Amino acid sequence: MSARSHTRRHPGAPQDSASVEIQLPWWAIALPAIAFAALLLLILNPAGAHAASGDPVVTHVLERIQETVFRTAP
Repeated sequence: MSARSHTRRHPGAPQDSASVEIQLPWWAIALPAIAFAALLLLILNPAGAHAASGDPVVTHVLERIQETVFRTAP
Protein backbone atom coordinates (compact mmCIF):
# COMPACT_ATOMS: atom_id res chain seq x y z
CA MET A 1 0.00 0.00 0.00
CA SER A 2 1.51 3.33 -0.98
CA ALA A 3 1.45 6.33 1.34
CA ARG A 4 -0.11 9.54 0.21
CA SER A 5 2.27 12.50 0.02
CA HIS A 6 1.31 15.68 1.81
CA THR A 7 1.21 18.78 -0.31
CA ARG A 8 0.34 22.33 0.61
CA ARG A 9 -3.02 23.46 -0.62
CA HIS A 10 -2.21 27.17 -0.45
CA PRO A 11 1.47 27.77 -0.94
CA GLY A 12 2.50 31.09 0.62
CA ALA A 13 4.06 33.84 -1.36
CA PRO A 14 7.80 34.00 -1.00
CA GLN A 15 8.86 36.42 1.73
CA ASP A 16 12.12 38.25 1.93
CA SER A 17 14.08 38.01 5.17
CA ALA A 18 13.19 41.57 6.27
CA SER A 19 9.48 40.80 6.66
CA VAL A 20 9.83 37.75 8.93
CA GLU A 21 8.29 38.39 12.36
CA ILE A 22 9.76 36.77 15.41
CA GLN A 23 7.77 36.76 18.64
CA LEU A 24 9.64 36.04 21.85
CA PRO A 25 8.03 35.11 25.14
CA TRP A 26 8.28 37.72 27.93
CA TRP A 27 10.87 35.75 29.87
CA ALA A 28 13.22 35.63 26.88
CA ILE A 29 13.78 39.36 27.41
CA ALA A 30 13.27 39.61 31.18
CA LEU A 31 15.72 36.92 32.33
CA PRO A 32 18.76 38.19 30.40
CA ALA A 33 17.94 41.75 31.49
CA ILE A 34 17.82 40.70 35.16
CA ALA A 35 21.07 38.76 34.82
CA PHE A 36 22.73 41.74 33.13
CA ALA A 37 21.58 44.08 35.91
CA ALA A 38 22.89 41.72 38.60
CA LEU A 39 26.29 41.42 36.92
CA LEU A 40 26.42 45.17 36.39
CA LEU A 41 25.82 45.73 40.11
CA LEU A 42 28.72 43.39 40.91
CA ILE A 43 31.00 45.19 38.47
CA LEU A 44 30.13 48.60 39.91
CA ASN A 45 31.17 47.54 43.40
CA PRO A 46 33.28 44.37 43.42
CA ALA A 47 33.74 44.70 47.20
CA GLY A 48 30.07 43.75 47.51
CA ALA A 49 30.80 40.35 45.96
CA HIS A 50 31.99 38.72 49.17
CA ALA A 51 31.14 35.44 50.81
CA ALA A 52 27.87 35.04 52.69
CA SER A 53 27.69 36.90 55.96
CA GLY A 54 25.13 37.55 58.67
CA ASP A 55 23.44 40.35 56.66
CA PRO A 56 20.08 39.53 55.07
CA VAL A 57 20.76 39.07 51.38
CA VAL A 58 17.43 40.39 50.16
CA THR A 59 17.80 43.63 52.10
CA HIS A 60 21.30 44.12 50.78
CA VAL A 61 20.22 43.55 47.17
CA LEU A 62 17.29 45.96 47.51
CA GLU A 63 19.59 48.62 48.97
CA ARG A 64 21.99 48.20 46.03
CA ILE A 65 19.14 48.53 43.54
CA GLN A 66 17.91 51.64 45.33
CA GLU A 67 21.40 53.19 45.28
CA THR A 68 21.77 52.46 41.57
CA VAL A 69 18.36 53.91 40.72
CA PHE A 70 19.04 57.10 42.68
CA ARG A 71 22.46 57.50 41.03
CA THR A 72 21.04 57.19 37.50
CA ALA A 73 17.87 59.25 38.11
CA PRO A 74 18.03 62.85 36.82
